[in-house]
Amino acid sequence: MGNRGEPLYKSRPHAPEAARFGRCERINDFICMSEGNSNSYLIETSEGNVLVNTGMGFEAPVHEKNYQDLLGQSDLSIRYIIFTQGHVDHVGGTRYFRENNPLAEVVATADNPEHQQYDARLQSFRSSRSAFRFLDSFTQLFRYYADSGYKDFPAQDRPEIDIGFDDEFSFVLGGLEIICMAQPGAETNDSLIIWLPEQSICLTGNLFGCPFGHFPNLVTIRGDRYRDALVCAAAAQRVLELHPDIILYGHHAPVTGADVIKREVSAFRDATLYVHDETVAGMNAGKSVYTLMNEIALPPEFEVGQGYGKVAWGVRAIWEHYAGWFHHSSTTELYSVPTSVISSDLVELAGPDALVQRARERFTDREPEAALHLLDVVLQVCPDHDSAKQLSVVVHKSLLEDARTFCVTGNFWLEGWLEHQLKILGGDTAGSLSEIIR
Repeated sequence: MGNRGEPLYKSRPHAPEAARFGRCERINDFICMSEGNSNSYLIETSEGNVLVNTGMGFEAPVHEKNYQDLLGQSDLSIRYIIFTQGHVDHVGGTRYFRENNPLAEVVATADNPEHQQYDARLQSFRSSRSAFRFLDSFTQLFRYYADSGYKDFPAQDRPEIDIGFDDEFSFVLGGLEIICMAQPGAETNDSLIIWLPEQSICLTGNLFGCPFGHFPNLVTIRGDRYRDALVCAAAAQRVLELHPDIILYGHHAPVTGADVIKREVSAFRDATLYVHDETVAGMNAGKSVYTLMNEIALPPEFEVGQGYGKVAWGVRAIWEHYAGWFHHSSTTELYSVPTSVISSDLVELAGPDALVQRARERFTDREPEAALHLLDVVLQVCPDHDSAKQLSVVVHKSLLEDARTFCVTGNFWLEGWLEHQLKILGGDTAGSLSEIIR
């Protein structure tokens, strides 16, 4: 790829943020962007407008007010609503917009209904598993909404689509040609690309994952289907072949400049393929998933951020995507009895204090993960063991400091999990490790 220069991820935010009043801007003379859990875009034409993504249900009136204030008009005259993917933060406000625009037709790929059914099927499971990362921020958000006088929140919609397509759907509205291309990507199988050929503008949603310029999140720690690395790379190649001058992404500001886009999307594609190929080679060489998670790292020419997905997580996702959950490391993997069933035996035989002391030694030897294994055994049997809890706080603080400085940006999910665990343990996430260790 030659001299790529400074990777773009270092200068872009990596965490999503919900919609707020006034967070709206004009991208050009006919496209407006309202930022939220996923960006919403309004494409204006002389024959009516196209809304790209509707946000969460509670965000829809915020997006609407943002557009109305920016345009100086109350009637948005929406003719089409297009989903770049079926995630709840892209489709949830549809009913609200349709009630105010009864002639609007909803456009998505033919796979969108299946994805929405899948999301609905696991709603309770995934909501509870996501709470550790979003509960506090959503509490603050709704306090902000209340202070802004906004208290009537529309329900989350699971919309039905009017126009579903398998490969491509195109139309002309007010002289503007809009092409929708079905393209599975780094988050869902129902995602699409919106291409404006005359303007060389590409609206991708989260085709490459949540933040732009980062390694794809091939598995989410909140719980989701594995994402296929080869599908992610193919999505990047599809966009490269369009040669866009502007990418309007699912989060944060546009990505501008044909050369910048080519470098960044190529790096994403090549990093994904590199990790895929190295993992497959290691599997064929008989290496364990943990060995590969430790060994595989991106070469400098393929540098991307790891603020949402991580290379090590991607290695494991690829390994298990191909090979499943049986790692051939123990017969016990084939049975329903977890390793935690022997924690009480270990505590009884060794004593909790001895296990905590050994955990302290492993931590001192810069093996925090090994220390946590030992502390988990103690806390499973003696959840109020003071020394175990105190040391677990120290270990989690150490891992959190590493996570916050990881790959320049930190990692959104890892930081959230560690902060959550510290709250459970009673540790203060704001303090530094140097203030804790004496």
